[in-house]
Amino acid sequence: MNHINIIAFLLVYFSAWYALTTYLKNAGYIDVGWGMGFFLLSLFVQVNINKPLGWLLFLMTFLWGARLSLHIFKRNYKKPEDFRYANFRKQWGKTYFVRAYFQLFLFQGLLMYIISVANILGQSSATLTSLPLVVFGILVYIVGMLFESIGDAQLKAHTSNPANKGKLIQTGLWKYTRHPNYFGESVLWFGVYFVSLGLGAPIWAILSPITITLIIRYVSGVPMLEARLKKYAGYEEYVKNTSIFIPRLPRKGE
Repeated sequence: MNHINIIAFLLVYFSAWYALTTYLKNAGYIDVGWGMGFFLLSLFVQVNINKPLGWLLFLMTFLWGARLSLHIFKRNYKKPEDFRYANFRKQWGKTYFVRAYFQLFLFQGLLMYIISVANILGQSSATLTSLPLVVFGILVYIVGMLFESIGDAQLKAHTSNPANKGKLIQTGLWKYTRHPNYFGESVLWFGVYFVSLGLGAPIWAILSPITITLIIRYVSGVPMLEARLKKYAGYEEYVKNTSIFIPRLPRKGE
């Protein structure tokens, strides 16, 4: 697969989202395009290469991306702009539109490319080299999908209940990790990597799941939400008892 074509696809894709979100005056909708972009990119690669086993990786990417995009769309529809993008709009002032295009939209395209490397290489090879690795990868992927989807559903149920206003969610998966949905996303990408490895991708393609894990854990995911959670009553106790990322049993006193 010609990687120049992939870069061109991502440039057009994120430029289109920039134009749309600028028109809507809500950059938060790019989060809908995040998950969607992965499976559209995977479809673009698959259609151009068209190796039968590559459809497995497309299906894995589609199931994750479609669920995530739909979840975020339902969450953000007719809501104010996400606090992260609203803060950028205030901080950058008159330079917002230029900086947003390069730092928020095109930069996400670069990240999508890096995170998709394992998927792209697996689809490009799509030759069964290790059935155990493929099976293992699918199982890891399922675990990650369950953590992410169940975690999101539990959080939505919690926040939809007026009685929980101002309260931290500390039940279900959230009792074992403060970010089960982010943990699940990291895990499922390792699942994609193992499947890709079993289909002939090189070992160094592990760069993909490592990249998304580092971003989620230390840059745009966990740190930003932790900063917001500090305002809730019981936060310090929750931090003391509950793992920030990798699930574990609550400490005594929980």
